[in-house]
Amino acid sequence: MAEALLREQAARRGITVAVRSAGVSTVDGLPISSHALEALRRRDIAHNGSSRALTAEAVAWADLILTMTTGHKRSLLHVHPDAVDKTYTLKEFAGADAAVLKNIEELESLYSDMQMKGAIGQQLTSEERRRMLELERSIPSFDIADPFGGALSTYESCSGEIEDAVRKLLDKLSGRSLIK
Repeated sequence: MAEALLREQAARRGITVAVRSAGVSTVDGLPISSHALEALRRRDIAHNGSSRALTAEAVAWADLILTMTTGHKRSLLHVHPDAVDKTYTLKEFAGADAAVLKNIEELESLYSDMQMKGAIGQQLTSEERRRMLELERSIPSFDIADPFGGALSTYESCSGEIEDAVRKLLDKLSGRSLIK
């Protein structure tokens, strides 16, 4: 849905984008759900895509990678840590202010340190753990709820949330103010 909504809104605004959608936990070729198609149809958007698994080639191709959830982002970065500077959740990139983005960057650095230290049998210091917990509490959720398996109303709600975030994304990419 996000790919279709982004393509449609960008085309309406005359903004050229190259978009590929891929999943961190899917296989190639699964059809889009009937509820997703209906939610798009209600917005006069035709879409005939199917699922694609995320590949190293797709990660290398992208200038910007936007995920729907923080969990998706972490999964992607676990496999492709070199993509850290271009990977965000959609809502994080589209609407977070500079202070929140700075806190996210610090938190992600602490996560990386934790993984590196864990790999060599070390742990974060008590101060690093305290700071990590402080940052986790201060950062708002940037997740878009996964409608998978839900009712049409769930897909409608999700598509509305994506549509709003995509509008903010395109405002940001085109240099317009996000304050309304």
